[in-house]
Amino acid sequence: MSEDRPVWRDPRIVIARRDVRSLSREKTIVLALLIQLFVAGFSSFLVVGLTSLYDPGSVSAGEVEMAVTGEARDELVAAAAQQDGASVTVFESEAAARRAFDQRRVDAILHGEYVPSTRGPGEQIQVTATAPEGSIRSTLIVVEIRRVLSALERQERLDRTPYLDRPPVPLPETVSASQYFGFTYTILIPLLLFLPSFISGSVAVDTVTEEIERGTLDLLRVAPVSLLDIVDGKALGMVLLAPAQALLWLALLSTNGIAVSNPAAILLFLTAVTVVVVTLGVVLGISLQSRRPAQLLFSVLTLVLFGGAVLLPEHPATTVAKLAVDSPTPLTYAHVGGAVVLAVVGYAAARAYVGRVAAEAL
Repeated sequence: MSEDRPVWRDPRIVIARRDVRSLSREKTIVLALLIQLFVAGFSSFLVVGLTSLYDPGSVSAGEVEMAVTGEARDELVAAAAQQDGASVTVFESEAAARRAFDQRRVDAILHGEYVPSTRGPGEQIQVTATAPEGSIRSTLIVVEIRRVLSALERQERLDRTPYLDRPPVPLPETVSASQYFGFTYTILIPLLLFLPSFISGSVAVDTVTEEIERGTLDLLRVAPVSLLDIVDGKALGMVLLAPAQALLWLALLSTNGIAVSNPAAILLFLTAVTVVVVTLGVVLGISLQSRRPAQLLFSVLTLVLFGGAVLLPEHPATTVAKLAVDSPTPLTYAHVGGAVVLAVVGYAAARAYVGRVAAEAL
């Protein structure tokens, strides 16, 4: 009879389908999926706002009018001239600049003075900056002030190099890099791809402990379905859910004009990570047999494992980012292969543990 049974009637497939269907009743899980779907579906619009939170300097503040006063005003004017978003007005006194600032005719004040150098003979420039407070534009104005001061510092280093006894460390060349590119591939894509893995692991904990606490696990075992079949079915449903979501996210990102290279390698790596996380959730559920302590320990262990990944030669998020921008190294592919091996070995060990638990229960 069992040899003639279709594949979709296999107990493990049936259990996997049942668990996946039951997710529609979990409001928290559904909400998390909808949030991810929204981010992936409208990523080209959201990335602008998200990048401004990640790095305010990536967003232009428009034309920032600065009042410049003090003995070093010529140097400040020259530094501001190098910035597209800054325009300056020279005031003869700091009091006049303050009145203009209070009347909102200027957005900020830069007061530069020559003071004795604390590191030897000569003078250095001390700049006092005044900016408004209490608004989003204030943050952008501060960013523009920082750009002007950085330009001033660079120029002063170049001008004072001939007076040094030894040549300083050469300044790096200025490069034009898009913060949107960095945020998208190093933050947004890894976040979208790894979240389904952790959600799958958390759901695996819930499904196992729920069967135990409600007593339905014993009913499944007299179906007759073995404990290993139950574990395989629950793990299968949760493991397949994460790459399915990731594939959808990648398709939505591509639709929004965000190209992701090496999707097959990314999905393989993500599937391996999901197997590891789901295996951990299933083992904790079988061991502790109670949802609250199992979920708490699962959360702590996943945070420790993901945080401890910084000790690896390449962090998992970096592996995904390198694959996504089509700049993988041999180490990147080694990480993908290592994740696959870890997933296979870990799940085999988990099945051996579940087999011993089933034997002891008999």
